[in-house]
Amino acid sequence: MNEKIVIAVDAMGGENSPNKIIDGIKLVLKDNSNLYFNLFGKSDQINDLISSNDLLNEKCQIINSELVINDNESPLQAAKKNDKSSMWQAINSVKNKESQIALSAGNTGALLILSKMILEMIEGIDKPALAGLWPNKKGMNIVLDLGANIECSDKNLIDFTYMGSSLYKSLFPELMPKIAILNVGSEEIKGHDEIKKAYKFLKENKINDFEFMGYVEGNHITEGEVNVIVTDGFTGNIALKTAEGTANFVTNILKESLNRTFYSRIITFFNYINFKKFKDKLDPRKYNGAIFLGLNGPIVKSHGATDSFGFANSIKMCKKIVEGNLIEKIKRNLN
Repeated sequence: MNEKIVIAVDAMGGENSPNKIIDGIKLVLKDNSNLYFNLFGKSDQINDLISSNDLLNEKCQIINSELVINDNESPLQAAKKNDKSSMWQAINSVKNKESQIALSAGNTGALLILSKMILEMIEGIDKPALAGLWPNKKGMNIVLDLGANIECSDKNLIDFTYMGSSLYKSLFPELMPKIAILNVGSEEIKGHDEIKKAYKFLKENKINDFEFMGYVEGNHITEGEVNVIVTDGFTGNIALKTAEGTANFVTNILKESLNRTFYSRIITFFNYINFKKFKDKLDPRKYNGAIFLGLNGPIVKSHGATDSFGFANSIKMCKKIVEGNLIEKIKRNLN
């Protein structure tokens, strides 16, 4: 698909911005000629980075925003800056149909609140969900919610199911979403009432757009038997942080072990390709980008500490979301 895609970018959000933002855009434009960017931020800083590059000048429009929402600001403080901040203007660009999707590496809480204020919720959805990518043995999982909602009702979990399946079909259109609810066991009798009610509803109401697989336990998330995992934001955020910490722990321990002695370094040398594949599989930059689901417009959150490679991957996610007509898929599923 080569239709023009316009992405609104909060160019001032996250660490080392706008430098990593512009470098990430450069990486993506090498293979994606149909992408265009509305860059919101301090025009003098951004212009210094793109003025000497003809391709960037062709593909990027700079909209000056003097105010920046910092990571330590509360959502209320961010809202008080109103339409003067780069984050607000990027989101508003989606509302005004000037951009098809917005991307920010800035303050997560502020991004959620401002997105709800500006775009509002899809009719019938009570709470948004933060969904992200999570590798498994057979490909990729979608996991939601990752922290937008500490407590969820059975209706929220059911809504997350429909939205998560829509996101999966947008990113991986050739595959069937296989839904499971994260629980402390696989038996029907386990879990709290909200989980049991959501399970009962999904089991009794068959939907053609996805296959409901029941419950999944935390130690089976990466097996690949299911690919959309639904939970509340409290549990999902803890699971995500635990997985990230475990991956870093394993990678660091392996690295130390393989460099401990002369013989281990020889083994590392002859197995360089295999070890590189192992490291790449666990590289969080490859899965950078989480999306707020349930809004009347797609908003993607990049990790604030990622580099240009990670930011480039969040741009690629934006491209797939737009091409997959995510919002239309969600509304159809809900109906």
